[in-house]
Amino acid sequence: MSKFRRLVNAFLFRRLVKRWAALAERADITDLSRLRVQNNRAKLLRHHLDRVIAVADNRLALPAIGSDTFRQPRDSDWGWRPPLWREPVAHKGMASVPSKTEFAPGSTVFHDCSVSELTLRQLRNTREADLAPFGVRMDVFRFDGSFLSIAVDLPPEALRGLRRKHLIRMDTQIEIEKPLEIFARLNIKHGPNTEQIVREVPLQHGGEMMVEFDLGYTQIAENRLESAWVDLIFEGAQMNEVTIRDLTFCRLPRADI
Repeated sequence: MSKFRRLVNAFLFRRLVKRWAALAERADITDLSRLRVQNNRAKLLRHHLDRVIAVADNRLALPAIGSDTFRQPRDSDWGWRPPLWREPVAHKGMASVPSKTEFAPGSTVFHDCSVSELTLRQLRNTREADLAPFGVRMDVFRFDGSFLSIAVDLPPEALRGLRRKHLIRMDTQIEIEKPLEIFARLNIKHGPNTEQIVREVPLQHGGEMMVEFDLGYTQIAENRLESAWVDLIFEGAQMNEVTIRDLTFCRLPRADI
């Protein structure tokens, strides 16, 4: 919209507000026939205004698309939310998901089912406590495989300046239909080797969970770092619904021992 049109619209809006304010001031002395017309017009306006207000309040209350806002420790020097929880995906849902399916950039599903009865869909977070714009829901029906995981590639920024003195922290919010075991495995490729750290994700009331990967116990070659990713591994996921409301990562220095 051009600047001129914005100025005209603002002028017309001010005149409209001023007119209805004046009508409201004179409503108790206005002729009844004229008041009846004003009443009908006011109700028509109120109908449209109420619709705008209801939709606007709902949309403005949602986490903004693209938001990278989340709680980080004060000494964190890097933080990130993967695209699957930050941006809308081209396909909102998939059924009979085959292994090695990249559901969103950098987020890939792996399993060894002979027949996939797995569905995935992205959903818009709408709860008051939600910080992530989107979540992902995984419905697992019959499962004849031995493993099911979602691999999330960490961006190059996560490796810049990465040292053994660092911790990599993962925070997530997960809702489950029935209990299951969830593990997080950090993989760091350095030269021909890949270092792995596995942590069990503690299932807590309210769904907020955190794990830390302490690089001080690894043998990574700091000058040969190539890539890193985290596998979310679901044990015993059959006949279950798992909703990952948020997933974030940050990096911070480990405490001196």
